Amino acid sequence: MAKILKWLIIFFMAITLSAAISGYFLYNALSVDLPDVKTLHNVQYQTPLSIYSKDNLLIAQFGEKKRTPVNIEDVPQQLINAFIAAEDDSFYEHPGIDFKGLLRAGLQLALTGKKKQGGSTITMQVTRNFLLSNKKTYTRKLKEIILALKIEQEYPKEKILELYLNQIFMGHRAYGIDAAAQTYYGKSLSELSLAEHAMIAGLPKAPSIYNPITNETRAIERRNYVLHRMLELNHITQQDYENAYRQPSTAKLQSVSPEISALYLAEMVRQKIFELYGEQAYTSGLKVYTTINGTLQTAANQALTDTLHAYDERHGYRHCRSDARRPVCQKATEVAPTNIGDTMPATVLQVKNNLVTASLHSHAGAWERGPLIEIPRENIKWAVGATGRSPLQVGDIIRVRQLQNNSWALTQVPQTEGAFVSLDPSNGAILALTGGFDFFRNKYNRVTQSKRQPGSGFKPIIYTTALEQGYTTASLINDAPIVINNPGQENEWRPENYSKRFYGPTSIRSALTHSRNIISIRLLKEMGVEKAVATALRFGFTEQQIPKTLSLALGSGYASPLQMARVYATFANGGFLVKPYFIERIESNEGEIIYQAKPKIACPSCDSNQELNRSYAPRIITPQICFLMNSLLRDVVQHGTATGAKVLGRQDIAGKTGTTNEQRDAWFNGYTQSNVAIAWVGFDDFSPLGNRETGGVTALPMWVDFMKTALKGIAETPLEVPTGIVKAFINPETGLLTASNNSGGIWEFFQADHVPTSFMSNDSTIDYGHADERPTENLF
Repeated sequence: MAKILKWLIIFFMAITLSAAISGYFLYNALSVDLPDVKTLHNVQYQTPLSIYSKDNLLIAQFGEKKRTPVNIEDVPQQLINAFIAAEDDSFYEHPGIDFKGLLRAGLQLALTGKKKQGGSTITMQVTRNFLLSNKKTYTRKLKEIILALKIEQEYPKEKILELYLNQIFMGHRAYGIDAAAQTYYGKSLSELSLAEHAMIAGLPKAPSIYNPITNETRAIERRNYVLHRMLELNHITQQDYENAYRQPSTAKLQSVSPEISALYLAEMVRQKIFELYGEQAYTSGLKVYTTINGTLQTAANQALTDTLHAYDERHGYRHCRSDARRPVCQKATEVAPTNIGDTMPATVLQVKNNLVTASLHSHAGAWERGPLIEIPRENIKWAVGATGRSPLQVGDIIRVRQLQNNSWALTQVPQTEGAFVSLDPSNGAILALTGGFDFFRNKYNRVTQSKRQPGSGFKPIIYTTALEQGYTTASLINDAPIVINNPGQENEWRPENYSKRFYGPTSIRSALTHSRNIISIRLLKEMGVEKAVATALRFGFTEQQIPKTLSLALGSGYASPLQMARVYATFANGGFLVKPYFIERIESNEGEIIYQAKPKIACPSCDSNQELNRSYAPRIITPQICFLMNSLLRDVVQHGTATGAKVLGRQDIAGKTGTTNEQRDAWFNGYTQSNVAIAWVGFDDFSPLGNRETGGVTALPMWVDFMKTALKGIAETPLEVPTGIVKAFINPETGLLTASNNSGGIWEFFQADHVPTSFMSNDSTIDYGHADERPTENLF
C-alpha cells in the first residue's frame, strides 16, 4: 500500500511538474505577441467629429460611434453599483480574474463540450475590448487571463472601471455610459433614475436582446434582475428596489439634437476635416469651432424660409384633386409623408367658414394621424382663388407650417430655391450661411457651388473702374438707344433698361442708384472691356468667370453668393480683399488647440509699411475710390432700387440689387461696416421667376429680415471722408460747377484731382483751368 501511495505521489508530482513546465512555456509563448498593457495610459477612444458655432452651440456630429468619454469621478456611485452588481460583484476583491467563474466555465465545457459565456471579469472585458479581438478561442481566453493580471498590477481599480464604462457597446451605435444615457433617455448621467441606472447596466450582456427600444419586455426583465442583485449586495434598500421595480420603461431613442441648424456649413466643415485627416476625422474626437454666430444663423434660416414661402404664395396654390395631367398636384400619393423644411403633412378633417381643422401625420414615412391643429382663415386666404372660397375639402392631404406667432398656416413646399451668406467684412469670417430650403431634400449648397449671373450686382465693378479711370460721380452719360453688333451672331443686340425707357444724359450717381443698364454699357464701351476685366480680377474673379464682351456691364458672367459677399466686403471694409473662412479653431479630444485661424484682416488705419505685413489683407482700391463707391451704394438704398431696406431706419446701409434676364436670378448684395450679407433667389433649372420678381422685390426682404437681427444694438456708422476727397457745388444737369445761389445745385463728392474745372453761369461755361481756382469745400 505504501508502495502504491509512493508511486501515486510521484505520479502527481510528475503531472504537476509537467503542468508547471508546460504552463511556463505556454505563458512564454503567449507572452511573445501580447500587447503592452501600458498603452492604456494613453487610450484613444473612437469619438465622433463634433462641430460647434463660435458661441459653442452644437451644429452637427459625424462618426459611426456615439461616445462621450467621462471621468470616473463624474459617474454616479449608484450607476457604478449597478454595473458591479450586473457584471462583476467581486470586482474590488479579485486580482483581475474570477477563479470560481473560470472553474464553472471549465466544468461546463468538460461536461457538455460547449463553451459557456461567463467567467469574464470587468478587467478581462477591458483586455478584450482594448487589447484583443472578440473572436472566441481557447488561446484568447488564456491571453485575457494573463493581460488581466498585468492590468491589475499596472492600474488602480478606478482606472480599470473608467476604461470599461467608456468603451462598452450599448446598442444603437452608443458606446460608453454617457452615450447610452443620451441615446436612450436624452439625459446626462447625473439626471438618471435608479431604474434607468439598472437598465443601462443591463445592456452590455447582450445589447440587442436586452435593448429597451427593440425588446422592451426582455429589457425590463434584465433591469429587474440587476435591481435584485443590487438589493442582494446591499447597494439599495428594499423600498428603493420596489419603487424602481414598478417603474415602466422610459427609454425612447434619442438623436443628438443640434442646438442650431447650419447643415450646409456643417457639410463644408466635414469635407474640409476629412480632406485634412481622412477617416480618422470621424473617430478621433476632434472638436471644430466655426465662425458661425448662432443668433445670426437662426435669423438667416428664418429669413430664407419666409422669403421662399412669400414668393411661393404670390404665385398661387398648386393643389388639385383629379386632373392627372397637371404635374404639380398635391394628391395623397404625391405629397411626401415627411417633413420638408418647415412644412409638415396633414389631413383636412373639417372645413368651416373661418377655420380648418387638420390632423398632423404622426410618424415619418407613415400616414398615421397625429395631433389636431386649427388653421385660421387669415392663414389660408393667400390660396383662395377668384371665387373667394377655400380650396380645401375634407380628406385633402395638405402641408402646413407653424408661424412665429405659433399659429398654423396652409403652405406648400417652395419650388424655388434660395441662398444666404453673411460675412464679417473685417476678416472674412462667415457669420451665417444657408444654402437652400432643406438640406435633406437637396444637399446642393447654393452659397458656394452655384454659378449664377450676378446681374446688376456686378455693376459696382464697372463703376469702380470708371472712377479709377477719371470719371466722377457727376459725369454724364447719355441714356439713349444703342445697337451693338456682335461678330459671329446673326442678330444685333439692342439692350434696354428694366423700365424699357430712356432718360437722356444721366449722372453716374443717378445711373447706379436706379440701375440704368444703358449707362453701364456705354460706360464700359468708352473705357474698354479689358479695364473692367482687370478690376474684376482684382476683386477675386477668375478669367473663366468674366466674358470679354459688353454684356459684362450687365453681369453676364457667373459667381456664387459667397464670391459676391467677398466683393461687397471690400466696399464695407475700406478697400481690402479678405478671404472668406469658416473654421475658427480645431481642438483635439483632450482639448488641445491643433489649429487656430489667422485670417488676414482689413486695416484702413494702417500706413503703407504696415500693409506689407503678412497679417493684413491686400488693399485693392484706394480709400478715395472706396469712399465714393460707398456714397453711391448708400444712395441705392436711400433713393434707388433698394428703398425697401429703409424700413431698418438707418443711414449706414449700402448695397445693390441684381436681376438677370427674364428674372432668372434675384439678388440683393448689401452691407454695413460690420456685416456684409448676400441674398439670392432663383430656380435650380434657371426657370424665370416671373414678372416683376426683381432683386428689390424678391431677394431684398430676405436681407432686411436678417438685418433686423444682425443690426440690433449696433450703432450707426457715419461715412468718414478720407483725405483727398472734396465737395463741390454743381449743376446736376451738366455735372459742372454752379453758383452757390443756384436752387437746382447740389453738393457732390470728388477726388481732389478730378473736380470739374468748368463753371456754368448764365448759360455760359467758364473754364477755371486750375483746380485751386475752383469753388470747392475742402473737408480737411
